[in-house]
Order: sequence, then structure tokens, then C-alpha cells
Amino acid sequence: MSPPAAGCCHVTGFKVENWKQNLRAIYQCFVWSGSAETRKRKAKSCICHMCGAHLNRLHSCLYCVFFGCFTKKHIHEHAKTKRHNLAIDLLYGGIYCFMCQDYIYDKDMEQIAKEEQRKAWKLQAFTPTVVSHYQCTMTGIGEKYSTWEPTKRELELLRHNPKRRKITTNCTIGLRGLINLGNTCFMNCIVQALTHTPLLRDFFLSDRHKCEMQSPSSCLVCEMSTLFQEFYSGHRSPHIPYRLLHLVWTHARHLAGYEQQDAHEFLIAALDVLHRHCKDSSIKNKCKAYLSLRVRSFRSSRALHFLEKCDDNGKKANNPNHCNCIIDQIFTGGLQSDVTCQVCHGVSTTIDPFWDISLDLPGSSTPFWPLSPGSDGSVVNGESHVSGTTTLTDCLRRFTRPEHLGSSAKIKCSGCHSYQESTKQLTMKKLPIVACFHLKRFEHSAKLRRKITTYVSFPLELDMTPFMASRYSLFAVVNHQGTLESGHYTSFIRQHKDQWFKCDDAIITKASIKDVLDSEGYLLFYHKQFLEYE
Repeated sequence: MSPPAAGCCHVTGFKVENWKQNLRAIYQCFVWSGSAETRKRKAKSCICHMCGAHLNRLHSCLYCVFFGCFTKKHIHEHAKTKRHNLAIDLLYGGIYCFMCQDYIYDKDMEQIAKEEQRKAWKLQAFTPTVVSHYQCTMTGIGEKYSTWEPTKRELELLRHNPKRRKITTNCTIGLRGLINLGNTCFMNCIVQALTHTPLLRDFFLSDRHKCEMQSPSSCLVCEMSTLFQEFYSGHRSPHIPYRLLHLVWTHARHLAGYEQQDAHEFLIAALDVLHRHCKDSSIKNKCKAYLSLRVRSFRSSRALHFLEKCDDNGKKANNPNHCNCIIDQIFTGGLQSDVTCQVCHGVSTTIDPFWDISLDLPGSSTPFWPLSPGSDGSVVNGESHVSGTTTLTDCLRRFTRPEHLGSSAKIKCSGCHSYQESTKQLTMKKLPIVACFHLKRFEHSAKLRRKITTYVSFPLELDMTPFMASRYSLFAVVNHQGTLESGHYTSFIRQHKDQWFKCDDAIITKASIKDVLDSEGYLLFYHKQFLEYE
């Protein structure tokens, strides 16, 4: 076994005289709070020193007596002003480094956290069979985690299989071609994008799906779990996704048959079926959620907290669908529609969930608008602006601009109590972890059926600040070659940082970043660079 990583280098400034005693005191008084006295003290004293709130992911500075909201970034302001770079999450006990901008691991600190948490459990007199997520978080001792210890059987398997795979920058594990089963390139390119979605990969490879369907053989989530295992098994021969195709035909009958289908339509259908099957299992597991003891590593990170949130069926997730399944947690955003009456200026607001954003292109029958600043050949938002070139940001700005609905689309105003002309504006209320942008290249109307080949410049790093404060990284691109009647889908996927591969059914070849950015683009998959749990 290789030695553990050294961890964050910024903790050395904290490890001065009596640092262990100070850290233990913080865990005892403000994090785990095992006794009734310490819980009362925590309830009274643990409020944000800036806004006075109890919630908003309260953190405590490790260098001085200061409590601040993480959500409202009050603890961030304190860290920047005082140069106190370490803080502790008062709910989960994770250590956050403002220099690394992430939750960090330190062997000594983790040991102290474990010891103090065990003491808190003993004070509460909980046994492992009755401790639940709800009891632990409500009593202030955190969720009960146990470090994984191998069983005798697992130790025996490790001894008999000493060979270990090392993940290096040149590692090809996860790269695997898919056999075309007859015009199934539309499915293969979406499968490549999904199997290279980081958090979806982590979810399935950590065996978190617990199927409760009467017939697991008909569960698409179970098949996706098997698919991830096949992709990351290290096998190099192309995989034959016949079971996946059969399940798609079973659950999305409009996609059945060997005709060429739309990759975007397949993506939405696949997410819908995965969402429904995850939801079915979640409902059946809801009563078990508080009674089962879940064995996990204590190490705190954004990914761990995110996956814990997906597992907790006792709470409504923070997304517009109020669903806690892995699909909604990763792919669902919230789109706000504001319709303003032109007479009384009353505003009617609705928020709808979305899995992707469909963007109009120049060249379509829908009028476009002027290009954004930078169309003179400069670089804006990481996109190269060749003169006259449309960018992804242009398309997003057009998507969110106010639209006059006109006299032919009057709505009944609740203020005027009559039908009036109005304007409609879309805004992104909540951005998902994975943002999928669909460039509307296929135009269908009563008079016209054609493919729009307009080139759209899209960046590796997408700054969504003009729309919402988030930064995204490109990790997959689906392309379509050919015409509306006859064509072929391929995809580019990112394996490691700055390492790209082209997936053309069973054939996988190395690709350059230029190959990716110069491609036409049909579906663009971006992943949030920083995960914020609430």
C-alpha cells in the first residue's frame, strides 16, 4: 500500500505550541458537542459575527474566536482581512483552507477529529445500530462515519491480488470504444459523455446505487452502473451496449428501432428514465434511510458532502424538482421566466427545472441579434472572436434578452384582469453542476427542414458571471457530421487535464485542444470548477 498523501502545506502555520489542545477544544465545544452543556453553549454562541445568523454553513476561524457564514462569504472576508487561512465547518468538522480554496486532509487533524467524535458518541450513549443521520445532526455530533477497515475476506483477496493499477497522466482506464449496433452512434456519443462526467463516475464507481425495483434487469440505473464498471475495468476491446439499447427501447419507445435518432433527444430521454428509476428506488428507501448505519470514510471534501446529500432521502434537495436523486443533483438547474405586463407592469414569475439549455443560432429563421463586444478579433470569456464569428456567450445573451411577445401572444394579466401585450425574459435562477448547451442545428418547420452549419466559438473555460457567478470547464463535446437526413455523431471527451480523445463508435483516437475547439459543436458539456454545498 502506498503511503498517504502529505495533505495541505498551509496547516504548518497553525501547528504551533498547544495547537492540538486548541483544536480539541473547538471540536468539543463547537462541533461535536457531546454533552447537554456543550450543546447549549453551541446553540448560544455559534452565530455569525457579521450577520447574526445561526445557519448558512457556519465556520469557525482556527486562529481566533470568530464565527462566520460560509454561504454569505463572511468567513471568507475574515480570512482575507486577518490572513487566517484555516476554518472549521461547525456541522461536519471539515477543515477548509482559503489558500487551497477547498476542504483539506491532514492526518494529525483527522485523528483528533475522530477521537473527539467518538467521545461525543459515548456521551450521547448511542449505539451503532440506532444512530441516524437525523439524530446526529440535530444533536450536534455530526453524522456517524467510520473509517473503512478491510474484512478478513478482503485482506485475503488483497494478498492474493498484489498487482495495483496506478492512475497516471497517460493512463487510458476509462477510455473504451462502443460497437455501433446499427445507426446507434447517437447513443454511443452520449454514453461517452455521461461516463466521463466526474461526479456521475464517482457515484457509480463507489457502488452507491441500491436498486429497489421489482425487476433489477429492467432498471436503467443498474445498467449504467454496469456500464461504468465495464468502462473502468481496464479492458481495451470495444464494449457492446446491447442491454443498454434494449432498455432504452423498452422505456423510451419513441427511440425504438434502427433509424437514425437525435443525440439531444436521446440525452433527455436517458436522463428522464434514469431520474425516474432513481426516484423509484429513493421512495422505497426513504423509510430505511434513518435506520441504516452507513459506513464511510471521515475525510471531508466537497465531493463527499455532495454524495452524502444525494444519499440522504430524508430531506428535499436544493433543486427546483425537490428530488434528491443523483441525476437531478448533477444535471438539474432552475430557469426563471418573468412575464411583464406592458400596461400595469405587473410581473408574473415562474421557475422551471431544466437539464439543458437550447440555444438559437444565426442562420435560423429566428432573428438573431448583434454580436457581443470583442467581435473584432479579441478574446472575451476565453472565446476567440474572429471578426463576424458567433460565440457561445452571444447565444447565451440572446437566450436571456427580453422578448416582446406581441399582439398575437397576449396573456391574461392578473393585475389588469384582461389580456395584454407583455415582454418575457428568461434568467438562470440556479445553474446545475453539469451545464449542457444544445446548439439548435436542426430546423424543422412547415416550410423548411434543414441543418444549420453556423460555426460557434466555445471556450475550454466558461465564465458564467454575466448570467450567474460560476465558472465551468468543458469536458465533452458531441458533434454531428452530414445532413438532416443522413449523418453521423462523434464525441470529444476529456480524460485528464488538457488530454482529449475523439470517440467514433468503436474507434478512439488522441485529439488536440484545437481539434475540439474547431469542431462544429452540437452538445457542449461543462462542469462546475468549484462545488458549493449548502
